[in-house]
Amino acid sequence: MRTLYPAIEPYLRHTIGVEQPHRIYVEECGNPNGIPVLFVHGGPGGACEPVHRQFFNPDLYRIILFDQRGCGRSSPHAELRGNNTQALLSDIETIRGQLRVERWLVFGGSWGSTLGLIYAETFPGRVLGLVLRGVFLCREQDISWFYQNGASKLFPDYWRDFIAPIALTRRDDMVGAYYELLTGEDEVNRLAAARAWSVWEGRTSTLRSNPALVKQFGNPHFALGMARLECHYFVNHCFIEPNQILDQAARLQDIPGVIVQGRYDVVCPMDQAYALHQAWSRSRIEIIEAAGHSAAEPGIVDALVRATDAFAGELA
Repeated sequence: MRTLYPAIEPYLRHTIGVEQPHRIYVEECGNPNGIPVLFVHGGPGGACEPVHRQFFNPDLYRIILFDQRGCGRSSPHAELRGNNTQALLSDIETIRGQLRVERWLVFGGSWGSTLGLIYAETFPGRVLGLVLRGVFLCREQDISWFYQNGASKLFPDYWRDFIAPIALTRRDDMVGAYYELLTGEDEVNRLAAARAWSVWEGRTSTLRSNPALVKQFGNPHFALGMARLECHYFVNHCFIEPNQILDQAARLQDIPGVIVQGRYDVVCPMDQAYALHQAWSRSRIEIIEAAGHSAAEPGIVDALVRATDAFAGELA
């Protein structure tokens, strides 16, 4: 079974000004003359971490990571103004232009798979291939499954903590009710809601409980960015048309791809990855039996590293 490559440090870091007030953090690792690969993190509202550099052979890849608007080391933190899917696509193109990349491999999981797919459907000529994990199609049914009625039946104990900040009369629209708290003026309520929202995802992301991951998702700084941005995107239908990714899947037909999906992914159930695979003829799907949603689960790591190694051989 494959494991992550050894830890590395960036050889360049950039801060790129885009639409005011946003400034985007970007880093480059590995081989400056290697195959360009763009790592697209999850959320919306997550951030790049050092471990994300380790899915790629640093001798063969020029590894480019960035924190999306309002995330991680980008600023302002958790900012909602000017934060939408179209703006993120524009930021990716800005990064590509400034780093003088003609075409690149795109790697993303969860929301990172969503944004990677939309980018590939919008700019298919810029994409050498796609490596996707925990596919999220951002349809209303996908959001409802996790935040309204679905995952709650598998984790009723964790669900009780998730709904606790919301008044009984507002629980028929959990995303809308959370949005009011997360954008409200009461800082105490805002932070409590952010933690409850984020911890719900951390608790349900792995096949077996991972206390370290739950602690990370409960960190106030991380939780505020994750909760505000996820809720902002979901209450706005992710700023895309209904079923847009599958409806435009024909645009992917010249792009090869690998889909890695945990069989027991509760955050992004497997029906989404399978539907994408059915609509995208050049995709290969690898279902990991003993895995949930997290990219850190051993079977997921193995499949993702094998996928990036395979692309390195094909693209070299």
